[in-house]
Amino acid sequence: MEGKADKALRCLEEGLTDVMALCDLPDRFRLRLRTTNMVERLNEEVRRRERVIRIFPNEHSAYRLIGAVLMECDEKWSTGRLYLNMELFRQWLEKGPALSTERAAVTAFPQAKRG
Repeated sequence: MEGKADKALRCLEEGLTDVMALCDLPDRFRLRLRTTNMVERLNEEVRRRERVIRIFPNEHSAYRLIGAVLMECDEKWSTGRLYLNMELFRQWLEKGPALSTERAAVTAFPQAKRG
């Protein structure tokens, strides 16, 4: 693959430890953070409400709509169903991750070059 996709390979090699950071997390957090479902759901809700309004009089009215959706979401998560329990996450952080990101990357991709 050398020569054909040098830029892509370099990008993958440089970002490997960042991508593998997700492997350090316990299952309960990794399962929530590995997808973009949360962001997609927020976008869907903004679009649904935008279709009702159809035309915004100015840019600030669009920002107000997005802010309202985000405030509703925050209220739901802080008073009811939690998407992520940050208290459990803080406890996990205090204990320290069991597997370092670098070790996770080496374990998952032993043939990848480091350095």
